[in-house]
Amino acid sequence: MSWPLASFTLVAGVLVAGWLAYERARPSARMVAVVATLAAVAALGRDAFVALPEVKPITAIALVVGYALGPLPGFTVGALGMFASNMLLGQGPYTPWQMAAWGLVGLAGAVLGRLSDRRLGRLQLACACALTALCATEMMNVYEWTVGASHTAAAFLLIAGGTALPFNLVDAGASFFFGLAFAPELARMLARVRTRMDVRWEGAGAATLPLLLALVMVPGAHASAFRVSARPARADLAPELRYLASAQDSDGGFGAAAGEGSSELYTGWAAIGLAAAGRDPATLRRDGHSVLDALRAQAGTLEGPGDIERTILALRACGAPVGSIDGKSLVGALVRYRQADGSFAGEDILTAFAIFALRAAGVSPTGPTLTAAGDWLARQQNADGGFSFAAHGSASDVDDTAAALQGLLDSGTARGSGAVRRAVAYLQGAQNLDGGMPQEPGGESNAQSTAWAVQGLIAAGRSPAAVRRRGSRSPLGYLESLVAPNGSVRYSRTSSQSPVWVTAEALAALAGKPFPVS
Repeated sequence: MSWPLASFTLVAGVLVAGWLAYERARPSARMVAVVATLAAVAALGRDAFVALPEVKPITAIALVVGYALGPLPGFTVGALGMFASNMLLGQGPYTPWQMAAWGLVGLAGAVLGRLSDRRLGRLQLACACALTALCATEMMNVYEWTVGASHTAAAFLLIAGGTALPFNLVDAGASFFFGLAFAPELARMLARVRTRMDVRWEGAGAATLPLLLALVMVPGAHASAFRVSARPARADLAPELRYLASAQDSDGGFGAAAGEGSSELYTGWAAIGLAAAGRDPATLRRDGHSVLDALRAQAGTLEGPGDIERTILALRACGAPVGSIDGKSLVGALVRYRQADGSFAGEDILTAFAIFALRAAGVSPTGPTLTAAGDWLARQQNADGGFSFAAHGSASDVDDTAAALQGLLDSGTARGSGAVRRAVAYLQGAQNLDGGMPQEPGGESNAQSTAWAVQGLIAAGRSPAAVRRRGSRSPLGYLESLVAPNGSVRYSRTSSQSPVWVTAEALAALAGKPFPVS
Protein backbone atom coordinates (compact mmCIF):
# COMPACT_ATOMS: atom_id res chain seq x y z
CA MET A 1 0.00 0.00 0.00
CA SER A 2 1.37 3.43 -0.96
CA TRP A 3 1.98 6.21 1.60
CA PRO A 4 -0.86 8.42 0.23
CA LEU A 5 -3.33 5.52 0.20
CA ALA A 6 -2.37 4.37 3.69
CA SER A 7 -2.67 7.88 5.12
CA PHE A 8 -6.00 8.48 3.38
CA THR A 9 -7.35 5.20 4.77
CA LEU A 10 -6.35 6.25 8.28
CA VAL A 11 -8.00 9.66 7.95
CA ALA A 12 -11.12 8.14 6.40
CA GLY A 13 -11.31 5.80 9.39
CA VAL A 14 -11.26 8.80 11.76
CA LEU A 15 -14.09 10.48 9.86
CA VAL A 16 -16.21 7.34 9.63
CA ALA A 17 -15.76 6.71 13.36
CA GLY A 18 -16.89 10.26 14.07
CA TRP A 19 -20.01 10.00 11.91
CA LEU A 20 -20.94 6.59 13.29
CA ALA A 21 -20.59 7.89 16.84
CA TYR A 22 -22.81 10.83 15.98
CA GLU A 23 -25.45 8.59 14.42
CA ARG A 24 -25.37 6.18 17.37
CA ALA A 25 -26.04 9.13 19.66
CA ARG A 26 -29.30 9.69 17.73
CA PRO A 27 -29.33 13.47 18.13
CA SER A 28 -32.69 15.16 17.94
CA ALA A 29 -33.72 17.26 14.98
CA ARG A 30 -33.13 20.39 17.04
CA MET A 31 -29.54 19.42 17.86
CA VAL A 32 -28.90 18.55 14.23
CA ALA A 33 -30.19 22.00 13.26
CA VAL A 34 -27.97 23.72 15.85
CA VAL A 35 -24.88 21.78 14.74
CA ALA A 36 -25.61 22.43 11.06
CA THR A 37 -25.98 26.15 11.72
CA LEU A 38 -22.71 26.28 13.65
CA ALA A 39 -20.93 24.36 10.88
CA ALA A 40 -22.25 26.85 8.33
CA VAL A 41 -21.05 29.76 10.47
CA ALA A 42 -17.62 28.14 10.75
CA ALA A 43 -17.47 27.64 6.97
CA LEU A 44 -18.58 31.18 6.21
CA GLY A 45 -16.09 32.53 8.73
CA ARG A 46 -13.26 30.72 6.96
CA ASP A 47 -14.40 31.83 3.51
CA ALA A 48 -14.84 35.44 4.65
CA PHE A 49 -11.13 35.71 5.38
CA VAL A 50 -10.01 34.04 2.15
CA ALA A 51 -8.01 37.15 1.21
CA LEU A 52 -5.89 36.73 4.36
CA PRO A 53 -4.06 33.38 4.14
CA GLU A 54 -4.22 31.30 7.33
CA VAL A 55 -6.43 33.85 9.09
CA LYS A 56 -9.66 32.02 9.90
CA PRO A 57 -11.99 31.71 12.91
CA ILE A 58 -12.93 28.06 12.28
CA THR A 59 -10.43 26.74 14.84
CA ALA A 60 -11.84 28.93 17.61
CA ILE A 61 -15.43 28.07 16.64
CA ALA A 62 -14.85 24.31 16.53
CA LEU A 63 -12.96 24.31 19.82
CA VAL A 64 -15.61 26.36 21.64
CA VAL A 65 -18.45 24.21 20.27
CA GLY A 66 -16.74 21.10 21.63
CA TYR A 67 -15.96 22.90 24.89
CA ALA A 68 -19.59 23.97 25.41
CA LEU A 69 -21.67 21.21 23.75
CA GLY A 70 -19.49 18.12 23.88
CA PRO A 71 -17.38 15.90 21.61
CA LEU A 72 -19.82 14.95 18.86
CA PRO A 73 -21.07 18.48 18.10
CA GLY A 74 -17.47 19.74 18.28
CA PHE A 75 -16.16 17.09 15.90
CA THR A 76 -19.05 17.60 13.49
CA VAL A 77 -18.77 21.39 13.36
CA GLY A 78 -15.00 21.23 12.73
CA ALA A 79 -15.25 18.55 10.04
CA LEU A 80 -18.36 19.85 8.26
CA GLY A 81 -17.12 23.42 8.49
CA MET A 82 -13.98 22.50 6.57
CA PHE A 83 -15.89 20.48 3.98
CA ALA A 84 -18.48 23.21 3.41
CA SER A 85 -15.91 26.01 3.15
CA ASN A 86 -14.02 24.04 0.51
CA MET A 87 -17.12 24.19 -1.68
CA LEU A 88 -15.96 27.75 -2.37
CA LEU A 89 -12.21 27.42 -1.85
CA GLY A 90 -11.87 24.16 -3.77
CA GLN A 91 -12.01 20.49 -2.82
CA GLY A 92 -9.03 18.19 -3.13
CA PRO A 93 -7.30 15.15 -1.63
CA TYR A 94 -6.45 17.36 1.32
CA THR A 95 -10.13 17.87 2.25
CA PRO A 96 -10.50 14.66 4.32
CA TRP A 97 -7.32 15.60 6.19
CA GLN A 98 -8.68 19.04 6.95
CA MET A 99 -11.98 17.55 8.07
CA ALA A 100 -10.22 15.12 10.40
CA ALA A 101 -7.82 17.76 11.74
CA TRP A 102 -10.46 20.32 12.61
CA GLY A 103 -12.84 17.61 13.79
CA LEU A 104 -10.14 16.68 16.29
CA VAL A 105 -9.99 20.34 17.32
CA GLY A 106 -13.65 20.01 18.35
CA LEU A 107 -12.85 16.84 20.28
CA ALA A 108 -9.97 18.62 22.02
CA GLY A 109 -12.40 21.37 23.06
CA ALA A 110 -14.71 18.75 24.58
CA VAL A 111 -11.84 17.23 26.58
CA LEU A 112 -10.85 20.70 27.74
CA GLY A 113 -14.41 21.44 28.80
CA ARG A 114 -14.68 18.20 30.75
CA LEU A 115 -11.32 18.66 32.53
CA SER A 116 -11.96 22.31 33.42
CA ASP A 117 -15.70 21.97 34.23
CA ARG A 118 -16.11 24.69 31.57
CA ARG A 119 -14.63 27.35 33.82
CA LEU A 120 -11.84 28.69 31.62
CA GLY A 121 -11.37 32.42 31.23
CA ARG A 122 -10.85 34.46 28.08
CA LEU A 123 -7.05 34.20 27.98
CA GLN A 124 -7.09 30.47 28.70
CA LEU A 125 -9.56 29.79 25.90
CA ALA A 126 -7.56 31.96 23.52
CA CYS A 127 -4.38 30.02 24.32
CA ALA A 128 -6.25 26.76 23.76
CA CYS A 129 -7.36 28.03 20.34
CA ALA A 130 -3.76 28.83 19.41
CA LEU A 131 -2.46 25.47 20.61
CA THR A 132 -5.08 23.43 18.78
CA ALA A 133 -4.49 25.50 15.64
CA LEU A 134 -0.82 24.47 15.77
CA CYS A 135 -1.83 20.83 16.21
CA ALA A 136 -4.29 20.97 13.31
CA THR A 137 -1.80 22.60 10.97
CA GLU A 138 0.80 20.05 12.07
CA MET A 139 -1.57 17.34 10.89
CA MET A 140 -1.73 19.08 7.52
CA ASN A 141 2.08 19.03 7.48
CA VAL A 142 1.81 15.26 7.82
CA TYR A 143 -0.48 15.27 4.78
CA GLU A 144 2.07 17.25 2.76
CA TRP A 145 4.75 14.79 3.86
CA THR A 146 2.76 11.69 2.89
CA VAL A 147 2.03 12.94 -0.63
CA GLY A 148 5.62 14.06 -1.16
CA ALA A 149 8.36 12.10 -2.87
CA SER A 150 10.44 11.56 0.26
CA HIS A 151 9.11 10.12 3.53
CA THR A 152 12.17 10.58 5.68
CA ALA A 153 12.32 12.44 8.98
CA ALA A 154 14.46 15.10 7.33
CA ALA A 155 11.82 15.68 4.68
CA PHE A 156 9.14 16.12 7.35
CA LEU A 157 11.27 18.58 9.32
CA LEU A 158 11.88 20.54 6.13
CA ILE A 159 8.11 20.92 5.68
CA ALA A 160 7.15 21.52 9.32
CA GLY A 161 10.07 23.71 10.29
CA GLY A 162 10.67 25.40 6.96
CA THR A 163 8.08 26.23 4.33
CA ALA A 164 5.00 25.71 6.51
CA LEU A 165 6.21 27.29 9.73
CA PRO A 166 5.40 30.96 8.95
CA PHE A 167 1.87 30.03 7.84
CA ASN A 168 1.32 27.84 10.88
CA LEU A 169 2.41 30.62 13.22
CA VAL A 170 0.06 33.08 11.51
CA ASP A 171 -2.77 30.56 11.87
CA ALA A 172 -2.04 30.07 15.57
CA GLY A 173 -1.80 33.83 16.17
CA ALA A 174 -5.06 34.50 14.34
CA SER A 175 -6.80 31.72 16.26
CA PHE A 176 -5.53 33.21 19.51
CA PHE A 177 -7.02 36.60 18.68
CA PHE A 178 -10.30 35.11 17.47
CA GLY A 179 -10.51 33.20 20.72
CA LEU A 180 -9.71 36.34 22.66
CA ALA A 181 -12.40 38.23 20.77
CA PHE A 182 -15.39 35.90 21.09
CA ALA A 183 -14.63 32.54 22.76
CA PRO A 184 -16.18 33.27 26.21
CA GLU A 185 -19.25 34.89 24.68
CA LEU A 186 -19.80 32.01 22.25
CA ALA A 187 -19.29 29.50 25.08
CA ARG A 188 -21.90 31.25 27.22
CA MET A 189 -24.34 31.40 24.32
CA LEU A 190 -23.91 27.69 23.63
CA ALA A 191 -24.24 26.93 27.33
CA ARG A 192 -27.58 28.66 27.15
CA VAL A 193 -28.49 26.62 24.08
CA ARG A 194 -27.54 23.46 25.96
CA THR A 195 -29.63 24.45 28.94
CA ARG A 196 -32.55 25.48 26.75
CA MET A 197 -32.39 22.20 24.90
CA ASP A 198 -32.53 20.45 28.23
CA VAL A 199 -35.85 22.12 28.78
CA ARG A 200 -37.27 22.89 25.38
CA TRP A 201 -35.97 20.68 22.63
CA GLU A 202 -38.39 20.67 19.75
CA GLY A 203 -38.89 17.20 18.42
CA ALA A 204 -41.77 15.80 16.47
CA GLY A 205 -44.71 15.04 18.66
CA ALA A 206 -43.46 15.37 22.23
CA ALA A 207 -44.17 18.89 23.32
CA THR A 208 -46.36 17.81 26.13
CA LEU A 209 -43.65 17.29 28.77
CA PRO A 210 -42.64 20.90 29.41
CA LEU A 211 -46.18 22.05 29.61
CA LEU A 212 -46.94 19.33 32.07
CA LEU A 213 -43.98 20.38 34.08
CA ALA A 214 -44.77 24.02 34.03
CA LEU A 215 -48.24 23.48 35.19
CA VAL A 216 -47.24 20.98 37.84
CA MET A 217 -43.70 21.70 38.88
CA VAL A 218 -43.63 25.06 40.51
CA PRO A 219 -40.55 25.43 42.69
CA GLY A 220 -41.48 27.93 45.34
CA ALA A 221 -41.91 28.32 49.04
CA HIS A 222 -43.68 25.15 49.95
CA ALA A 223 -43.61 22.78 52.86
CA SER A 224 -44.07 19.37 51.30
CA ALA A 225 -43.63 17.73 47.93
CA PHE A 226 -46.67 17.81 45.68
CA ARG A 227 -48.66 20.04 48.03
CA VAL A 228 -51.26 21.87 45.95
CA SER A 229 -50.46 25.57 45.90
CA ALA A 230 -53.09 26.58 43.41
CA ARG A 231 -56.36 25.19 42.21
CA PRO A 232 -55.83 22.88 39.23
CA ALA A 233 -56.84 24.43 35.93
CA ARG A 234 -58.18 21.07 34.81
CA ALA A 235 -58.92 18.09 37.01
CA ASP A 236 -58.44 15.44 34.32
CA LEU A 237 -54.79 15.31 33.19
CA ALA A 238 -55.12 11.76 31.83
CA PRO A 239 -54.53 12.70 28.14
CA GLU A 240 -51.17 14.33 28.92
CA LEU A 241 -50.14 11.47 31.20
CA ARG A 242 -51.10 8.88 28.57
CA TYR A 243 -49.13 10.78 25.96
CA LEU A 244 -46.01 10.85 28.13
CA ALA A 245 -46.35 7.16 28.87
CA SER A 246 -46.61 6.43 25.13
CA ALA A 247 -43.40 8.42 24.49
CA GLN A 248 -41.31 6.23 26.81
CA ASP A 249 -38.50 4.30 25.10
CA SER A 250 -37.69 0.61 25.56
CA ASP A 251 -34.82 1.43 27.95
CA GLY A 252 -37.25 3.24 30.26
CA GLY A 253 -36.04 6.69 29.29
CA PHE A 254 -37.34 9.49 27.08
CA GLY A 255 -36.07 11.29 24.02
CA ALA A 256 -36.77 14.74 22.66
CA ALA A 257 -39.83 13.33 20.91
CA ALA A 258 -41.78 10.09 20.79
CA GLY A 259 -39.73 7.46 18.99
CA GLU A 260 -36.39 9.25 19.42
CA GLY A 261 -33.53 7.73 21.41
CA SER A 262 -33.56 8.52 25.09
CA SER A 263 -31.08 10.77 26.87
CA GLU A 264 -30.53 11.93 30.40
CA LEU A 265 -31.93 15.35 29.55
CA TYR A 266 -35.38 14.30 28.53
CA THR A 267 -35.60 11.37 30.92
CA GLY A 268 -34.99 13.80 33.76
CA TRP A 269 -37.64 16.27 32.63
CA ALA A 270 -40.14 13.48 32.03
CA ALA A 271 -39.59 12.13 35.54
CA ILE A 272 -40.16 15.56 37.08
CA GLY A 273 -43.27 16.22 35.01
CA LEU A 274 -44.81 12.84 35.77
CA ALA A 275 -44.26 13.23 39.50
CA ALA A 276 -45.67 16.74 39.46
CA ALA A 277 -48.85 15.39 37.92
CA GLY A 278 -49.15 12.73 40.61
CA ARG A 279 -47.80 9.78 38.57
CA ASP A 280 -44.86 7.96 40.21
CA PRO A 281 -42.18 7.80 37.47
CA ALA A 282 -40.67 4.69 39.04
CA THR A 283 -43.84 2.75 38.20
CA LEU A 284 -43.80 3.66 34.51
CA ARG A 285 -42.13 0.85 32.57
CA ARG A 286 -41.46 -0.09 28.97
CA ASP A 287 -40.07 -3.54 28.14
CA GLY A 288 -39.32 -4.09 31.81
CA HIS A 289 -37.29 -0.88 32.23
CA SER A 290 -38.34 2.05 34.41
CA VAL A 291 -37.48 5.74 34.32
CA LEU A 292 -35.18 5.16 37.27
CA ASP A 293 -33.37 2.40 35.36
CA ALA A 294 -32.75 4.82 32.51
CA LEU A 295 -31.48 7.55 34.83
CA ARG A 296 -28.97 5.15 36.33
CA ALA A 297 -27.86 3.87 32.92
CA GLN A 298 -27.40 7.44 31.66
CA ALA A 299 -25.44 8.65 34.72
CA GLY A 300 -22.16 8.48 32.83
CA THR A 301 -23.30 11.20 30.42
CA LEU A 302 -23.68 13.92 33.08
CA GLU A 303 -21.70 17.06 32.29
CA GLY A 304 -21.77 20.33 34.17
CA PRO A 305 -24.00 21.70 36.91
CA GLY A 306 -27.18 21.76 34.83
CA ASP A 307 -27.10 17.99 34.24
CA ILE A 308 -26.36 17.33 37.91
CA GLU A 309 -29.17 19.59 39.12
CA ARG A 310 -31.73 18.04 36.82
CA THR A 311 -30.69 14.50 37.80
CA ILE A 312 -31.02 15.27 41.51
CA LEU A 313 -34.54 16.58 40.89
CA ALA A 314 -35.42 13.58 38.72
CA LEU A 315 -34.23 11.14 41.38
CA ARG A 316 -36.27 13.02 43.96
CA ALA A 317 -39.29 12.75 41.67
CA CYS A 318 -38.75 8.98 41.50
CA GLY A 319 -38.58 8.74 45.28
CA ALA A 320 -34.96 7.55 45.10
CA PRO A 321 -31.95 8.72 47.17
CA VAL A 322 -30.50 11.86 45.58
CA GLY A 323 -27.05 11.89 47.14
CA SER A 324 -25.36 9.80 44.48
CA ILE A 325 -25.98 7.75 41.35
CA ASP A 326 -23.84 5.04 39.82
CA GLY A 327 -21.22 5.69 42.52
CA LYS A 328 -20.99 9.40 41.74
CA SER A 329 -21.75 11.92 44.49
CA LEU A 330 -24.22 14.30 42.91
CA VAL A 331 -24.49 16.79 45.76
CA GLY A 332 -20.71 16.90 46.17
CA ALA A 333 -20.25 17.41 42.44
CA LEU A 334 -22.81 20.22 42.42
CA VAL A 335 -21.31 22.04 45.40
CA ARG A 336 -17.96 22.19 43.57
CA TYR A 337 -19.56 24.66 41.17
CA ARG A 338 -20.37 27.05 44.01
CA GLN A 339 -18.37 30.26 43.76
CA ALA A 340 -17.16 32.58 46.49
CA ASP A 341 -19.95 35.08 45.72
CA GLY A 342 -22.59 32.43 46.48
CA SER A 343 -23.56 31.73 42.86
CA PHE A 344 -23.24 28.47 40.98
CA ALA A 345 -21.06 28.85 37.89
CA GLY A 346 -21.91 32.57 37.93
CA GLU A 347 -25.23 32.15 36.10
CA ASP A 348 -28.77 33.00 37.21
CA ILE A 349 -30.41 29.87 35.81
CA LEU A 350 -27.79 27.46 37.18
CA THR A 351 -27.93 29.14 40.59
CA ALA A 352 -31.73 28.89 40.69
CA PHE A 353 -31.67 25.21 39.81
CA ALA A 354 -28.87 24.58 42.29
CA ILE A 355 -31.22 25.94 44.94
CA PHE A 356 -33.99 23.59 43.78
CA ALA A 357 -31.63 20.61 43.73
CA LEU A 358 -30.09 21.30 47.12
CA ARG A 359 -33.54 21.75 48.62
CA ALA A 360 -34.44 18.36 47.13
CA ALA A 361 -31.33 16.95 48.81
CA GLY A 362 -32.50 18.24 52.19
CA VAL A 363 -30.38 21.38 52.50
CA SER A 364 -32.08 23.98 54.71
CA PRO A 365 -33.17 27.23 53.01
CA THR A 366 -31.89 29.10 56.07
CA GLY A 367 -28.43 27.54 55.83
CA PRO A 368 -25.42 29.52 54.57
CA THR A 369 -25.26 27.87 51.13
CA LEU A 370 -28.81 28.61 50.04
CA THR A 371 -28.94 31.96 51.80
CA ALA A 372 -25.83 33.10 49.94
CA ALA A 373 -27.20 31.77 46.65
CA GLY A 374 -30.50 33.60 47.20
CA ASP A 375 -28.70 36.83 48.10
CA TRP A 376 -26.60 36.57 44.95
CA LEU A 377 -29.70 35.97 42.83
CA ALA A 378 -31.41 39.01 44.31
CA ARG A 379 -28.44 41.16 43.29
CA GLN A 380 -28.79 40.02 39.67
CA GLN A 381 -32.27 41.47 39.25
CA ASN A 382 -32.44 44.07 36.48
CA ALA A 383 -34.09 47.46 36.78
CA ASP A 384 -37.17 46.18 34.91
CA GLY A 385 -37.68 43.51 37.60
CA GLY A 386 -36.59 40.66 35.35
CA PHE A 387 -33.59 38.35 35.30
CA SER A 388 -31.37 37.12 32.48
CA PHE A 389 -29.73 33.80 31.70
CA ALA A 390 -26.24 34.79 32.78
CA ALA A 391 -26.07 37.61 35.32
CA HIS A 392 -27.02 41.22 36.04
CA GLY A 393 -26.90 43.57 33.05
CA SER A 394 -27.99 41.20 30.29
CA ALA A 395 -31.46 41.55 28.81
CA SER A 396 -34.26 40.11 30.95
CA ASP A 397 -36.47 37.30 29.71
CA VAL A 398 -39.55 35.50 30.98
CA ASP A 399 -38.07 32.00 31.37
CA ASP A 400 -35.11 33.05 33.48
CA THR A 401 -37.15 35.55 35.50
CA ALA A 402 -39.62 32.81 36.45
CA ALA A 403 -36.81 30.41 37.40
CA ALA A 404 -34.95 33.07 39.40
CA LEU A 405 -38.18 34.08 41.15
CA GLN A 406 -38.71 30.49 42.26
CA GLY A 407 -35.07 30.27 43.30
CA LEU A 408 -35.47 33.35 45.49
CA LEU A 409 -38.53 31.84 47.15
CA ASP A 410 -36.90 28.45 47.67
CA SER A 411 -33.89 30.14 49.30
CA GLY A 412 -36.09 31.77 51.92
CA THR A 413 -36.99 35.13 50.36
CA ALA A 414 -40.41 36.28 51.57
CA ARG A 415 -43.26 36.45 49.08
CA GLY A 416 -43.89 40.05 50.04
CA SER A 417 -40.32 41.22 49.40
CA GLY A 418 -39.59 43.91 46.84
CA ALA A 419 -37.56 41.55 44.66
CA VAL A 420 -40.46 39.10 44.44
CA ARG A 421 -43.03 41.81 43.70
CA ARG A 422 -40.88 43.30 40.93
CA ALA A 423 -40.30 39.89 39.32
CA VAL A 424 -44.05 39.14 39.42
CA ALA A 425 -44.78 42.52 37.83
CA TYR A 426 -42.28 41.77 35.05
CA LEU A 427 -43.97 38.44 34.30
CA GLN A 428 -47.45 39.95 34.28
CA GLY A 429 -46.31 42.81 32.08
CA ALA A 430 -44.86 40.41 29.50
CA GLN A 431 -48.22 38.76 28.77
CA ASN A 432 -49.46 38.99 25.20
CA LEU A 433 -53.07 39.55 24.14
CA ASP A 434 -53.44 35.84 23.34
CA GLY A 435 -52.91 35.14 27.04
CA GLY A 436 -49.51 33.51 26.57
CA MET A 437 -46.02 34.66 27.42
CA PRO A 438 -43.11 35.19 25.02
CA GLN A 439 -39.50 34.47 25.88
CA GLU A 440 -38.84 38.20 25.68
CA PRO A 441 -41.54 40.90 25.96
CA GLY A 442 -43.00 41.69 22.54
CA GLY A 443 -42.17 38.32 21.02
CA GLU A 444 -44.43 35.44 20.05
CA SER A 445 -46.05 33.51 22.88
CA ASN A 446 -44.90 29.95 23.41
CA ALA A 447 -45.70 27.05 25.71
CA GLN A 448 -42.31 26.98 27.38
CA SER A 449 -42.23 30.61 28.48
CA THR A 450 -45.90 30.52 29.46
CA ALA A 451 -45.33 27.39 31.54
CA TRP A 452 -42.36 28.95 33.31
CA ALA A 453 -44.35 32.11 34.00
CA VAL A 454 -47.19 30.08 35.47
CA GLN A 455 -44.72 28.29 37.73
CA GLY A 456 -43.30 31.59 38.93
CA LEU A 457 -46.72 33.12 39.56
CA ILE A 458 -47.94 30.10 41.53
CA ALA A 459 -44.74 30.02 43.59
CA ALA A 460 -45.25 33.69 44.44
CA GLY A 461 -48.85 33.05 45.54
CA ARG A 462 -50.48 34.64 42.49
CA SER A 463 -53.35 32.98 40.65
CA PRO A 464 -52.43 32.50 36.97
CA ALA A 465 -56.15 32.35 36.16
CA ALA A 466 -56.44 35.99 37.23
CA VAL A 467 -53.61 37.22 34.99
CA ARG A 468 -55.36 38.68 31.95
CA ARG A 469 -54.23 41.52 29.72
CA ARG A 470 -57.06 43.73 28.45
CA GLY A 471 -59.61 41.02 28.98
CA SER A 472 -57.53 38.34 27.26
CA ARG A 473 -57.59 34.75 28.36
CA SER A 474 -55.25 33.64 31.11
CA PRO A 475 -51.85 31.92 30.65
CA LEU A 476 -53.59 28.67 31.56
CA GLY A 477 -56.12 29.25 28.80
CA TYR A 478 -53.29 29.78 26.34
CA LEU A 479 -51.68 26.51 27.40
CA GLU A 480 -54.97 24.68 27.02
CA SER A 481 -55.25 25.98 23.45
CA LEU A 482 -52.04 24.14 22.56
CA VAL A 483 -53.08 20.73 23.90
CA ALA A 484 -53.80 18.25 21.11
CA PRO A 485 -56.43 15.49 21.38
CA ASN A 486 -53.65 12.93 22.04
CA GLY A 487 -52.41 14.94 25.04
CA SER A 488 -49.29 16.39 23.41
CA VAL A 489 -48.65 20.11 23.58
CA ARG A 490 -47.48 22.25 20.70
CA TYR A 491 -44.62 24.68 21.30
CA SER A 492 -46.61 27.63 19.93
CA ARG A 493 -49.62 28.52 17.79
CA THR A 494 -47.44 28.75 14.69
CA SER A 495 -45.38 25.61 15.35
CA SER A 496 -46.34 21.97 14.87
CA GLN A 497 -43.43 20.90 17.08
CA SER A 498 -44.38 19.11 20.30
CA PRO A 499 -41.28 18.56 22.50
CA VAL A 500 -41.65 16.03 25.31
CA TRP A 501 -40.31 18.39 27.94
CA VAL A 502 -42.90 21.02 26.97
CA THR A 503 -45.73 18.67 27.84
CA ALA A 504 -44.13 18.04 31.23
CA GLU A 505 -43.97 21.72 32.06
CA ALA A 506 -47.49 22.36 30.82
CA LEU A 507 -48.85 19.49 32.86
CA ALA A 508 -47.31 20.94 36.00
CA ALA A 509 -48.90 24.29 35.33
CA LEU A 510 -52.31 22.82 34.55
CA ALA A 511 -52.20 20.76 37.74
CA GLY A 512 -51.35 23.87 39.75
CA LYS A 513 -48.90 21.96 41.93
CA PRO A 514 -45.50 22.96 43.29
CA PHE A 515 -42.17 21.69 42.09
CA PRO A 516 -41.26 18.54 44.04
CA VAL A 517 -38.13 19.63 45.85
CA SER A 518 -38.87 19.78 49.57
